[in-house]
Amino acid sequence: MKKYLFQLSRFFILLVLVSFFHLSLFSIQSYGQTGVTETEIIVGQSCALKGPAQALGMGMRDGAQAYIGYVNSMGGIKGKKISLISYDDGYEPDICAANTKKLIDQDKVFLLFGYVGTPTSAAAVPIATEKQVPYFAPFTGAEILRTPVNRQIFNIRASYYQETEAMVEQLIAVKNIKRISVFYQNDSYGKAGLDGVKKALAKRDLEILNEANYPRNTLEVESAVKDMLKTNPRAVIMVGAYAPCAKFISEMRKQGSKALFLNVSFVGSDAMGEILQNNGLGVVVTQVVPFPFFKKIPVVGEYHRLLKQFTPGVEPNFMGMEGFIAAKALCKILAETPDPLTRKSFIDTAEKQVNADLGGFIISFSSDNHQGSNLVSFTQVAPGGFISPIVSLKDLYEYVK
Repeated sequence: MKKYLFQLSRFFILLVLVSFFHLSLFSIQSYGQTGVTETEIIVGQSCALKGPAQALGMGMRDGAQAYIGYVNSMGGIKGKKISLISYDDGYEPDICAANTKKLIDQDKVFLLFGYVGTPTSAAAVPIATEKQVPYFAPFTGAEILRTPVNRQIFNIRASYYQETEAMVEQLIAVKNIKRISVFYQNDSYGKAGLDGVKKALAKRDLEILNEANYPRNTLEVESAVKDMLKTNPRAVIMVGAYAPCAKFISEMRKQGSKALFLNVSFVGSDAMGEILQNNGLGVVVTQVVPFPFFKKIPVVGEYHRLLKQFTPGVEPNFMGMEGFIAAKALCKILAETPDPLTRKSFIDTAEKQVNADLGGFIISFSSDNHQGSNLVSFTQVAPGGFISPIVSLKDLYEYVK
């Protein structure tokens, strides 16, 4: 009898262990994807939060946090709150690469989100690709993140090729300006824009008048100003960050240049306008998100409301608008991804977004198109350094007397 009871006890213990194993297996299948738990989805970001490019990283992060804060306040994504881990990289590729490895290997993030910059993305993407971690909504228009299509990378914004094409088209068609030079940051970001201008001009059987550059994370523009003045361009397309671009414009105008200055969206137009004030009248910036003060656009009104509620003290700007839209797109896709949430199922769901309306901003993805929007619009520096929208270059403020 004792032997029988002993065997029966062993049977029940084995049954309990088997049941526990199956429950554990079910739990692993449901929440076993790296970065996903029963209560949390962990997302990682590396961007400039200090140094001369900090306005770009802080704007992207704060805009994203406004929408993420709202989603979390409403219970998260299917009961899982989003946790955004942001590390400072100072806009330096080596630091960004180290941050990326830390986010993937130590923090165990589900995906990478809202990285800021081309040189930093160039350092991070190979790591993300090798680890098969989605790289969602980077703040860069570089072609290296678009061609060929990488299944891990999802861009929201239009490309630098599209921005520079729009600039060249307007300069020639509206202003009849063909003496066009390029001032650029001497790295992969600047060269991406430079290539875009060359491509746009070659399409019209034209060439760049001349080019000049400056080192990343510096204000060393004096040599570039000297080189540029030698050719006396009628327009200078600029591919740089806000502080050095503002200094370059100021120095060129002090030296009597009457050139029209045009900047791609990454420059950080709000920060540049604040530096230039009235000295920047008529400086052009292309934009790839809705004008962040047109509250009648639903997503803009939502941005203002949630920014005030979840990131008090932060002012609306173009970088924040982009971060907000990126976070809203991310949360929409996460919410529509069927359980269990995995990186593959997230990518599959992202590729099914067709004319998805984020509130007046439309995105579409497919298996052979990982760029959500083609929007490019024009703005200019207005009195007081405020950035105002324009329809075309014919609407520019007079900037030389």
